[in-house]
Amino acid sequence: MAKPGRPGASRGKKKGPTKGSGGQKRRSLEGKGPTPKAEDRAWHPAGKRKAAQDRYVAAGGKGRPGAKPQGSNPNRSGRGSSDDTETVTGRNSVLEALRARIPATALYVAQRVEMDDRVKEMLSIATNREIAILEVTRPELDRMAGFDGVHQGVALKVPPYEYAHPQDLLEQVLDTGATPLLIALDGVTDPRNLGAIIRSTAAFGGQGIILPQRRSASVNSAAWKTSAGAAARIPVAVAPNLTSTLKEYKKQGVFVLGLDGGGDVSLPKLELADRPVVIVVGSEGKGLSRLVTETCDQIVSIPISAATESLNAGIAASVALYQVATARAAQD
Repeated sequence: MAKPGRPGASRGKKKGPTKGSGGQKRRSLEGKGPTPKAEDRAWHPAGKRKAAQDRYVAAGGKGRPGAKPQGSNPNRSGRGSSDDTETVTGRNSVLEALRARIPATALYVAQRVEMDDRVKEMLSIATNREIAILEVTRPELDRMAGFDGVHQGVALKVPPYEYAHPQDLLEQVLDTGATPLLIALDGVTDPRNLGAIIRSTAAFGGQGIILPQRRSASVNSAAWKTSAGAAARIPVAVAPNLTSTLKEYKKQGVFVLGLDGGGDVSLPKLELADRPVVIVVGSEGKGLSRLVTETCDQIVSIPISAATESLNAGIAASVALYQVATARAAQD
């Protein structure tokens, strides 16, 4: 007689093997083949580097494919650096550098960049000169431009700036038959001021810039950007000793004019504008150093409102250059 079952109870039937693992352990012990190389694994850093290298080679690049571009600190004022390249950013600066045939190594263009005549000319020059053209993201360009840098969608890798010698700079100007109009900077450490002065020098007919070897800004990415490409046309010389260089210039008939708020000659009354001159601009805070002041033939002041304490070094140089250029043009 069958035993009465409990209401709702069911006799489940167990599926699968009643003994053993069903071969799972045996299959787990079998070999899966050799481990792929690190560069063959897409998720591995080595695999990502290889992929970047392949893209770089496909774009016609040279050098170190896949290496991260080294951005420049716009606040750096020293000339020694572990990086052997500079990054020029901004459409005007990049275009002028390409026009000047500076030996660039790579042109970086942002994705979906707005194409204008300048960008088209950049691409044309880079293609003709076989410069690698790389398309990168805007965040990557932001990193390359550095803090507070404005790249406008393009950047150019160039070698470090080649400085001239002060004596070679003067001889080059004299060989052209032009009347020397040079700018010397004394204690100006902001590269943006340097870039603005280079731009003003090019605009008002100046022939070059002289920097002291120590405690001075250098022609880096920030100066390139502020100069709007004028750094490709105006030579910059480095003087081991600025005072000695100015004295040598005086021996060769060049008048040294220092800009200072307490000068003995007002800029509109300057009578040496038509002579060979080098205008010395000091820092906004300290002004001209004592030795440089003693070397100057005249200390020239720019008339400003009493409510304004002083002028920025770049603005002061621009005003002085404009005054000299105006006086020379009036005598021609």
